[in-house]
Amino acid sequence: MGKGNGIATRATLMSAALLCTHLTIMSGAAHASNLASVSVFAAGLNNPRNLRFGPDGDLYVAEGGAGGTHSTNGQCSQVVPPIGPYTGSNSGGRISKIDRHGDVTTVVDTLPSSQTSIGSGSLVSGVADIAFIGNTLYALLAGAGCSHGVTSLPNAIMRVNADHSTTLIANLSAFQKAHPTAVIEKDDFEPDGTWYSMVAVRGALYAVEPNHGEIDRISTGGAISRVIDISASQGHVVPTALAYHGNFYVANLNVFPQPIGSSKVWKVTPSGQIKVDTAGFDMVLGLAFDNFDQMYVLEMSAGQPVPTPGTGRVTRVHPNGAEEVVADGLMFPTGITCGPDGNLYVSSAGFGMPAGAGKVLKIDLANWKH
Repeated sequence: MGKGNGIATRATLMSAALLCTHLTIMSGAAHASNLASVSVFAAGLNNPRNLRFGPDGDLYVAEGGAGGTHSTNGQCSQVVPPIGPYTGSNSGGRISKIDRHGDVTTVVDTLPSSQTSIGSGSLVSGVADIAFIGNTLYALLAGAGCSHGVTSLPNAIMRVNADHSTTLIANLSAFQKAHPTAVIEKDDFEPDGTWYSMVAVRGALYAVEPNHGEIDRISTGGAISRVIDISASQGHVVPTALAYHGNFYVANLNVFPQPIGSSKVWKVTPSGQIKVDTAGFDMVLGLAFDNFDQMYVLEMSAGQPVPTPGTGRVTRVHPNGAEEVVADGLMFPTGITCGPDGNLYVSSAGFGMPAGAGKVLKIDLANWKH
C-alpha cells in the first residue's frame, strides 16, 4: 500500500484491523475520570460521515450508504487494485435528520453509494458532507461517478429541495478532470475524486478533496474555482477535514503507514496562502470551532501508524496553543460538530462497519469538570 490515495487509502489496512477485532462495534472505550462523558445520541446509521446542525435545530448527518454491486469496468477509467475496481449503486447514499430526542428520520436516500474492492475491505462512500445556506440544504457527493460504479451522477454538489428531491448544482468530477492538481499518485488515483468535507461561507460552498489535494469554491449557481492546490506546496498529504473560523483550517489524514504525530492542521487564507497552524496529530478527519475560539481536532486513530479500532480521539486546542484531550477510545470516528447546547457530536463507526452500525456520539462538555 506504500503511497496511499486519500479516503480510499485506508481500505486494506483498515480491513485488516477490523478483522483483528472480529468487527466488534464500540461506541467508545472506558474513559479516564478527567475526560468528558460520551454517550450514544443516535444509532442505526449507514457509514455516517460529516454532520451539521440545521437552522431548525435538528442534526443532519451525511451517510455513505450501503454500497452497491454494479460494475462499470470497460466503460470508463477504473480505480486500480487493490483499492479498485469499485462497485456502486445509483441510490442508497443518504442524509438523515436527528431531533433533540435522538429520533432519526430520512431526508433523502436516493443519492449514489459505492464501495472499494472486496480485497480492500468494501469500504463505502456516498454523501460525504452537508451544509446549509439559509434554509437550503446542500450535499457533497464522494461515492459517485463512473469510476465508482455509478452511472446516474458524477461527484457533485447537490441541492436538496423542499420536496426531498435533489438537483445537481456543480459537477465536481468534470472540474477535477479539467483542472488536475500538481501532484498525482498515478498508481493510486481516483478519477472522480473522493471528496470529504464542505463548509458554507458568505453564500458559497467550499469543499476539500483528499486524493487530488485541493480546496475549491462552488457558488450556488454552479461556478467552480480553485482556492488552493494543497498538493503543490505540501505534496500528497491527503487533506480531509475543513473548517472556517475567519480563515480556512484544513487537516490531513496522511498516508499509511505513517510516522506517529505527522498529521497537521493548516491555516489557509481566502486568497489561498497556507501555513501550519498546529501539528502532532494522527489521521485527522474532523475540525470544529466553538464560540470561545477553541478548535476541536478529531483523530480517527490517535498514536497509531495505521487505522486501529477504538483509538479515535478528540483534542481541544485553545487560542494560546494549549491542548487537552476531551475524549478518546472512539471507534473510527468520521465527523465532528459543535451543538447549540455547547456539546460535541461525533459520527462513529463510519468506515468498515455493516450497514446500520453507525452512531452519533454526544460528548458532554456542558457538564465536564476538568
